[in-house]
Amino acid sequence: MRRERNPLKRALLVMGPGVITGASDDDPSGIGTYAQAGASYGFATLWTIVLMLPMVTTVQYISAKVGLVSGRGLAGVLRQNYPRWVLYPAILALVVANTLNAGADIGAIAAALNLLLPVPAWVFVVPIGVAIVAVQVLGSYHLIARVFKWLALALLAYLATALFTRPNVGSVLAGSLVPTIRLDPQYIGILVALLGTTISPYLFFWQASQEVDEERQIGRKWLWQRQGASRTELRYALWDTMAGMVFCEVVAYSIILTAGATLFAANNHDITSAAEAAQALRPLAGEWCTVLLAVGLIGTGVLAVPILTGSAAYGVAETFGWSSGLDSRPSKAPQFYVVIAAATAIGMVINFVGLNPIEALVITAVINGLLAAPLLVVLMLVSNDRKVMGERTNGRLVNVIGCVTAVVMSVAAAALIATTVLG
Repeated sequence: MRRERNPLKRALLVMGPGVITGASDDDPSGIGTYAQAGASYGFATLWTIVLMLPMVTTVQYISAKVGLVSGRGLAGVLRQNYPRWVLYPAILALVVANTLNAGADIGAIAAALNLLLPVPAWVFVVPIGVAIVAVQVLGSYHLIARVFKWLALALLAYLATALFTRPNVGSVLAGSLVPTIRLDPQYIGILVALLGTTISPYLFFWQASQEVDEERQIGRKWLWQRQGASRTELRYALWDTMAGMVFCEVVAYSIILTAGATLFAANNHDITSAAEAAQALRPLAGEWCTVLLAVGLIGTGVLAVPILTGSAAYGVAETFGWSSGLDSRPSKAPQFYVVIAAATAIGMVINFVGLNPIEALVITAVINGLLAAPLLVVLMLVSNDRKVMGERTNGRLVNVIGCVTAVVMSVAAAALIATTVLG
């Protein structure tokens, strides 16, 4: 990267795990949450996207730094330095939440294809799952990373849809800059959902493990070769993460804006999924708006599902000391690929057993909400532990933002428990 003189080519070289992670954060379940926020409350929740940008950027940068400096994925670091009662519940919750989320996302891809083709959605479920697993198992890491980067461009469809809506600029600015606080349970619930779908635990594990895979790809096969990171490497990781998270939050902002300018304005507040939002936009914003949303939904779903199942596989493999990595052949890391295939298969089955995809996402949100807060505390401890990080522990600003994020997610988890118990 330092030898490349063309600034655009250098920027493209920098883009890696951070951009892929940021794009996967806008998965179909997240898109459904953002659409629901816009349809229910108009522009009143736009300020949360502005607030979350520094939080999610900091958390993902810390995750990347842990992977780069330790040479291990996050689960591997926990296994090496912390008791099993910390590790096992976190990985179990991660696997359950990711499998349910992957199943719901596969269903969302099928529903989006149904918007474009006159074929029942259930027909697409198995081909989608099999194709995604085939790419993960048979493709090289270089191919998979390249495919993921191109799939991230599908999110541009959501930026395009925002241009069709022509919202009131004054109202948009007010919703973006002036926090709206309401004490009714529904509004608190949507705030918690926005936090939970943006700052998701599976992204912590994925980012750290992908940084390790990137190092393996350039020849650092052994742990001692990967341990430690230069200031330049960390600076590139920061740029990569910032680019990914800005992209992620701009897309989230666009979805809320689009839903607020169309569905909320038309008093259509009952939106429960991304595909339903795309369908509802057809009479309000035109056929092309629906097509763009459907295409974006397919692209982000195909990107998110392998990241969800891959994140679960990394966590399980690192927990038990198995070989792992998308750069490894199936014969070298059989258990890793078995976990990927099993999580995808269970996700496909979810679409045929009568489990409501919205209920699956609610369960996922509960698990992620409960897991994120303690995991953030552990992440902050790890990233300030000199035994793990050496001289690359967090600076003051990163620690402040990271601790504030942990507190905010803890309050969100408490609110999630309260709203769940109270219905």
